[in-house]
Amino acid sequence: MDYRTLPVKEWDENHVQCWLESTGIKKEYVEKLHAEEVTGPALMELDDSFLKGIGMKGGQIHMLIRKRNELLQLQETAQQAKHSSSKTSDRADVQTDPVRPRNTPAQKTSREDSCGPSDKTSRDNTASTSGRRQRRSNNSQLKNTEVLELSNCRPFRSQDTDFKYVKDRVLAPESGVNGLITPCHEYKSFAVAAELDRNQLQSKFACEVIRFASACMNIRTNGTIHFGIMDSVEDQGWKHGQIIGIKVKEREYYVDALDYIEKCFDENVQEIARKCIHPPVFVEVISKDSQEQRFVVEVDIEPTSSLVKNRFFEVYLPKYNEGSQKVILTKDRALYQRLGAKSEPVKHNDLATFIQGLQDRDAQREKAEFSSTEIHTEASQNLGRKLSILLNDGKSYMDDSLRYILVTNRCDKDNLNYINFLMHLNIFCVFDFDEDSNVSGLYSKYKEHHATRSYFLQDFSNESKTGNPPSQKHLCLFDQTSWIFCNGRSDFLGDEKACDENTWIRTKKKYLKKAITRICDEILPKRSFIVLFLLLSPVQKPLVDTFQEFYTEMNGAEYIVCISESRENYWKWANLAQASCSIETLEQCSIVGMKLSHVDATIQSMLPCTAQPRHLPVSTRGLCTLPSLEEEKLFSLEVLCVDQCDDIKLDLLTEKEIQEIEQNFYRGRKIIWENFWLADKRRCGEIIEREACKDASKLLDDILQGSRLNYSVAKLKIFHHPGSGGSTIARQVLWKRRKDLRCAVIKVSYSPATVCEHALAFRDYEEKEISHCLPVLLLIEDYDEDYLEELRNELMDAVATRKINSPRPYFILMCCRRSNDPERLCKASPLDTVAVTHKLTDSEKSLFRTKLEKLKQKDVKPEFILTFVLMCEEFNEAYVRDFVGHILQDIDRYSRDTCLMCYVALLNFYVPNSYVSLSHCEAFLGLGVYTERKARAYDFKSHLSEQVRMIFIELRESTTYISSVQIIHCLVAKEILYQLSGNEPQSQLAMTLLQEKTLFENRFGREEFIKFIRDLFIRRDKRSRGDNTDTLFSPFIEHVCKAEDCEKAIAVLKAAYELLGKDPFFAQQLARLHYNNEKFEDAEYWAGVAKFHLPNDSYILDTEGQVYRKWFSFTVDKMTQEDTPESIVPKIEMALKAMKCFRAAQRAAKAERDSMNNAGYFGEVEVGCRLLRLLSTVHIFHRSPEGEYSELVKYLVTDYIPKDIEKTWARLHSRLKGLRQNLYNALEWISEDLSYFQTDKNHEREEEDEKDEKEEQIYNPRKWLKRQSEVYAKFFVSTSLIEDSNSAVESSLIRRMNIYKSGGGSVTNILSFLTDKKETRSAEKLEKILSFYTENPLRDRLEDNDLINYILCHITLACLAPGSAKLLPPQALRDLSVRFFKGKRPFPASAYFLLTLLYWPDEALDKEPNPDKDEILNTALQTLKRLYDIKMKDVPTRKKRIYTHFFLGKGYGLSKIVHKTKIDKLITGSLDERRMKWLHGTVWSIAKIRDILKRVSGWTKDRNLFIRGHVKEFPILPLHRDSVPPGNENVTFYLGFSFNGLVAFNIEVENNPTVSRIQGI
Repeated sequence: MDYRTLPVKEWDENHVQCWLESTGIKKEYVEKLHAEEVTGPALMELDDSFLKGIGMKGGQIHMLIRKRNELLQLQETAQQAKHSSSKTSDRADVQTDPVRPRNTPAQKTSREDSCGPSDKTSRDNTASTSGRRQRRSNNSQLKNTEVLELSNCRPFRSQDTDFKYVKDRVLAPESGVNGLITPCHEYKSFAVAAELDRNQLQSKFACEVIRFASACMNIRTNGTIHFGIMDSVEDQGWKHGQIIGIKVKEREYYVDALDYIEKCFDENVQEIARKCIHPPVFVEVISKDSQEQRFVVEVDIEPTSSLVKNRFFEVYLPKYNEGSQKVILTKDRALYQRLGAKSEPVKHNDLATFIQGLQDRDAQREKAEFSSTEIHTEASQNLGRKLSILLNDGKSYMDDSLRYILVTNRCDKDNLNYINFLMHLNIFCVFDFDEDSNVSGLYSKYKEHHATRSYFLQDFSNESKTGNPPSQKHLCLFDQTSWIFCNGRSDFLGDEKACDENTWIRTKKKYLKKAITRICDEILPKRSFIVLFLLLSPVQKPLVDTFQEFYTEMNGAEYIVCISESRENYWKWANLAQASCSIETLEQCSIVGMKLSHVDATIQSMLPCTAQPRHLPVSTRGLCTLPSLEEEKLFSLEVLCVDQCDDIKLDLLTEKEIQEIEQNFYRGRKIIWENFWLADKRRCGEIIEREACKDASKLLDDILQGSRLNYSVAKLKIFHHPGSGGSTIARQVLWKRRKDLRCAVIKVSYSPATVCEHALAFRDYEEKEISHCLPVLLLIEDYDEDYLEELRNELMDAVATRKINSPRPYFILMCCRRSNDPERLCKASPLDTVAVTHKLTDSEKSLFRTKLEKLKQKDVKPEFILTFVLMCEEFNEAYVRDFVGHILQDIDRYSRDTCLMCYVALLNFYVPNSYVSLSHCEAFLGLGVYTERKARAYDFKSHLSEQVRMIFIELRESTTYISSVQIIHCLVAKEILYQLSGNEPQSQLAMTLLQEKTLFENRFGREEFIKFIRDLFIRRDKRSRGDNTDTLFSPFIEHVCKAEDCEKAIAVLKAAYELLGKDPFFAQQLARLHYNNEKFEDAEYWAGVAKFHLPNDSYILDTEGQVYRKWFSFTVDKMTQEDTPESIVPKIEMALKAMKCFRAAQRAAKAERDSMNNAGYFGEVEVGCRLLRLLSTVHIFHRSPEGEYSELVKYLVTDYIPKDIEKTWARLHSRLKGLRQNLYNALEWISEDLSYFQTDKNHEREEEDEKDEKEEQIYNPRKWLKRQSEVYAKFFVSTSLIEDSNSAVESSLIRRMNIYKSGGGSVTNILSFLTDKKETRSAEKLEKILSFYTENPLRDRLEDNDLINYILCHITLACLAPGSAKLLPPQALRDLSVRFFKGKRPFPASAYFLLTLLYWPDEALDKEPNPDKDEILNTALQTLKRLYDIKMKDVPTRKKRIYTHFFLGKGYGLSKIVHKTKIDKLITGSLDERRMKWLHGTVWSIAKIRDILKRVSGWTKDRNLFIRGHVKEFPILPLHRDSVPPGNENVTFYLGFSFNGLVAFNIEVENNPTVSRIQGI
């Protein structure tokens, strides 16, 4: 049933929802109230506290409460109307206007018009009470108790068109005589009369004006009569003095109505009356909720003594006669006077007395006029103090953490000299309404001092839709001021011109609203910024709209400041802005009349820092200035200057503030430059320097002195336990070197390309010769390994293009990263790594104890420096346990802040670098809008218990600029979870967290919060990231599985899946969790769910395959000997289904450009080989005495089908007969993939893909491939089949299987013989493999893959046993390979790789230069490059490092080919030490290696490297791009052969060509 036909008390939540939608309440709040099941009775009881609790803002609450009250009043009135009888009204003025903004009630006048006896006959008296009530029941009304905001009247005689009234505000009550000069006021609603025709309207208007004018002129008082103001005192629907306004059809109707003066006044006073009665003034009535134009029409009466002296004014009053439809005058003139707030006729008996008193009234008037003309010197306001209070709460200096949003209009040239204070404010963005701002206005001046980004309104409001990651979406907005042109830009060549007010409202206002909402809801936290309105020229409506939007979004004007030198500009702005807030409130937040030059000087005196320039060191040991404009252009770097912090006004810092800066650091906040600066100034204690800091400084010295191999980009790594001071050490090194090197901190939220561009500009800035610049020391913290490698490559490539050699590195990347095992990572790379642990040396213990005593002497309580106290105890487990136990001893475990602490602890312990934004914390604790202007952090802390306050530390994210909260240390977080787990298991805590709507719906910082929640459930530990172990699932899920049970983990993952928008990767995790716990049906379901969401994701398709693989393996393991061919059909089908899924994953992986997922191939081989083992157990495929599975081979390879399974396996035959080819294809793909890339993984940098399983093949893929190839071949070897077969194809197949079984058959398998420690055994195996091939391969044509393997076997055997009788001469191998360059069909990359080895110039074979051989080389190299690019797609090279298999040696023929393993065997030391020698190039200084390898000659040109083949030149890849010398140089190097072509190692400039070439022979 329609809610409009039911009483409110009978409404359900759907009725309430429909009603709410009709009121204009925001949709999000309508949905929230519906979700809270607000029914009619609940609606009747709603109050502010409940609405604030669900997150509603003040403006929406006010509107909802008011609408609700009006609804209840309306229903009550309608109910009364049903029981009331109709009565004739003697009221005069009834509202008939059906259109009312804000649903305001019907209106009528307060009393009878006293215009004479004929009033009774006027049309205004015809409405009945019942009719009035009927209209009232259809319109909302005000409650008696509702308080409306007061408004001021228009100043007397003012013609200011900017003055406005605000609808539904209230004027002061009608007044009587007050000093004669102060006007008395009379109100008329005039609502009905305004709708009448011209004659009726004019007679009514003139009647009221003339009566009121006569009264004022006779009493000699000024007065104003207002039409459009409610004068009701009986009608409960309105307030006396309420502003409603009237529709004005034609203004001339009202002006011409005063022509009745000549008809109503006596002839001898008509001219005087004209002068005393001023023309009507039309004051616009504004309303936020309506575009309908209404006015209050006002007439001022000014009886100056010179005009009215000794005169009295009797008048007729015009009245409209309904019968004759004519205006008639009253029969007799009447003399009116003001009696109180009324205009009453002087009684006949009192006329004489009244006229005699005129002389006294004239004297009073003259005296009043004289007094009013005296000059009143108004005491000037202390605007300087007011400005200080508005901007910095009256403190002596401004808070530099606050940001400013500037809203301004046209700035004249003269004013440009006085806006210097803006250059020193931290301006976030500017809303500029001056279209010429870039040419001659504020923008032209501002951009001389600061880097900016210019936008138009629509661009800025839509920028959040660009699809950037959460951390980058708003990033650029914080580092450079956003300048938003709100109404076009005159110098812009595109189509963006200024428009008039109405067009702007129609086309651009919506973008303004979006932009402001975006800033207030998504980017800047409440109370972290001030909106500064700078009114520099006449104001227009759009500027006021901007104020109103900020006022609404910020819940008031508390953080809004207006500055206007011109009172006129201010009043126009204020009069329009009063639709949102009162004039009084606006005046409180405004500085009006203060010269702009004074404002400029006053604000500059309050700045916390001086305006002195910052400086950088230069190579000549001097300094150069770094202006703000140049520094801001390097926005991806936090620059550390020589005189960092010297601009701080130290005398303004109190001891308490200095102590707070120091304590914040010792509580656990990241160290800031002010800590070092204050320590250097001896204003606080020294910063402890740990041993690791000295180690890092020494390594840095080594890098700078060139004691190691010189690279253009060097790395210095600092791995540290969380909270052990690694970041402090890194910044200490930076602080110490800021005068010798150019130092900066990298903001990792920016792309490596951007950082590289800025780093180069930073290095070159103000340097005369870029070849002699100072090295740049760049600190990068909490980085991703991919990011670091990409940045390093970008920097190296950029340096390489400069063609400059420098004795020192261009850049030194100081990489600081937290790790749970820093010592392991240090041992893996000791030459460039420092480990920082919680363990203190004896000397460090002494320093820490001494420091702690000094802090205690300063009356610093240990609870205020908890992190430092814990560090002094080396984060001893027992100490941390006792410490946390002591804090939690008396804590209220069920309070909101304790609950918040548990949530933060859960995230902090399991998700590295996680935090909860202050905005989320405030929303969770129910902290709404604050009435007092307190510091935000103080206000938040005051709502926490003492224990929680000790545990929390507030941080400010440098990347996202979000104020946030963390537990002081992750070990404390761990202990909190452990000690509270008895009270509530962690799975239940996570489940409760997922149900906290307040946290998930809080818009500010939501994306970061959601990311941390995702990481809690999905992010796995990896040793490559510094974790202790590699985990199958997130540490949290693994903990729940271990400490609780698998079902709890599944339940919490399901809840997360539902809450986070049915994320397919959560479904994927559920599938993995189920199959790892042998719940295969559920695993199948969740894999299907994930696939439904992402049908083409190779990782999800692989997970589906893994479900069936695990299921298949599980069922096979449970098999009994009694299983028959019939009973294993489902198992076979499951294996085939798994293989089908893996092939789908392979196809999807090929289409993915940004990843190289090979899991599908490995999965197919695993299942296929297991299926072969299963098939071999079926009794009809019994094993022969020779150990062969001839029957099985015959079934799988030929058309033969055993009768026992012909029907039973009918639907399996075709698929099983394709099994061999499918497995072969997968093995070949894996082999080629392993041929391309390095697979000897470094323990600290394992490349396991995040979405892949932790399988065996990850760690030793070559060994895995060899083992699986042997398993595969074992089931396809059959001597009897060769003997029985008449088919050459079948014979070739069985021969190939024998080769596989012997360890050959693929490129990777053959090359793996070179890694066998027993070379003789490997050589024998290779000879056996060669014996399987035809004796005359030139005559008996081999298949392409067989030929590739055949040639490679010879090359490999030559490396192991150069004298083997099985070896063919090199020329014979060349002849065999002719098909690879003459054939028209494509060949595998390995074929072209072999051509580069065989056709590289050989002094024994190539005595005469032959261009044809160059063509072969050229084709091979180009094809290798093309195939490599196809293989790599868009994957960063670091993900898959190319592998160099062979090097050019000093021999001839096949003996000139030297495999990498031979070089490895000549390098001494541990595995890590050998890797470091390869990495740093020291391997080439080993004499034994230099003895076996041949140095070749080449040349450089434009930083590219070339080498000559037989005749032609070829480009060659350098191992390190920056190792290529600049300019045009002759060089020598060692030559390597890879699947990406030729690679140059150890490039050196050739100083003595002749000697070098002789030595190379």
